[in-house]
Amino acid sequence: MLPDTDIHNFYEHLVLKEIEQQGLQQTLTSDQMADLCCLTLNQLPAHYIRHSVDMLYFLTDAKRTEMERLVVDSLTLAQQKIKQDPVKTS
Repeated sequence: MLPDTDIHNFYEHLVLKEIEQQGLQQTLTSDQMADLCCLTLNQLPAHYIRHSVDMLYFLTDAKRTEMERLVVDSLTLAQQKIKQDPVKTS
């Protein structure tokens, strides 16, 4: 089996959703946004799926809440790291 575009890390969706909810795309450069996504996702467990609909259907409320909390915590740490070491231009 070869991976295709249907396979993705479910946490990517949760991270992007939280970034949008916090309005971070309005306050960071595109380089900082890319760094923020990478730093956040690197702290989270990989959870690869093919179909988001299936994942949402099988998640319990407790598990969904836990995953969302992990995203918020990881995003907060990533933001702190970016503030400590802003993007340098060459």
